[in-house]
Amino acid sequence: MHGIGNDFVMLNCFPERHCDLDWPSLSREMCDRRFGIGADGLILVEPGETAPFRMRMYNPDGSESEMCGNGIRCYARFALDQGLTACATIPVETGAGLLTLEALADGRVRVDMGLARLTRGEIGMEGDPNSQCISESITVDAFSGSGTAVSMGNPHLVFFVPDVACVDLERIGPTIEHSPLFPKRVNVHFVQVVDRSHLIQRTWERGAGITLACGTGACACLVAAFLNGLADRKAEIALPGGRLEIEYCEEGRVFMTGPAETVFHGEWP
Repeated sequence: MHGIGNDFVMLNCFPERHCDLDWPSLSREMCDRRFGIGADGLILVEPGETAPFRMRMYNPDGSESEMCGNGIRCYARFALDQGLTACATIPVETGAGLLTLEALADGRVRVDMGLARLTRGEIGMEGDPNSQCISESITVDAFSGSGTAVSMGNPHLVFFVPDVACVDLERIGPTIEHSPLFPKRVNVHFVQVVDRSHLIQRTWERGAGITLACGTGACACLVAAFLNGLADRKAEIALPGGRLEIEYCEEGRVFMTGPAETVFHGEWP
């Protein structure tokens, strides 16, 4: 499946017949675009402990991610299409907490992504755990820029630039991802402000590299833009794979709306 080009192998784990597998190794094998299926991640659709569903997501390098915005929209569509639920509102346990998904009549999925977290301690960033990183000078090797850090259950670092097309993302992305500032690594985003309700985003994802979209990243980018006085609380984010609608509410919650589509079904030998 994919959400605006961010693609995933979705695995039905109802009932829990796959619980003894080596998920990191399987993700590395399945996500390989030359010798496997090819994907930006492996997502497990499992029964939850306190809710009907739980989502686990593994990156192509085998590391486990707390959450994935485009992936969780695919999760909702998958659960409905596979007959695992008939409810349009779906509560799902994730590494970022319990999230509520709403399947809309037009085929899109609206997700309550929870609270944006702004302190270094919540983000997983070195420094005073109670302080925030907003428009702060960041220097990593030969790169230097003004960055804003946000957690949507997973860590993001956002830089605003005049033209995202001019960013050498393949070179800069991995350098910042592995910065000592973020012991558990970080997702890196470069954002171009078109106007207060339209942003353009390019992403280097932790554990995956350059991707066509990042849903949690789009949420973090709008929050960062609002905190820097560059955008309103609601905006459309244009990513290489498509567009997402993001809303940052006054109480701090973030809502994401976008598509999720099935590409093909298959069997892994």
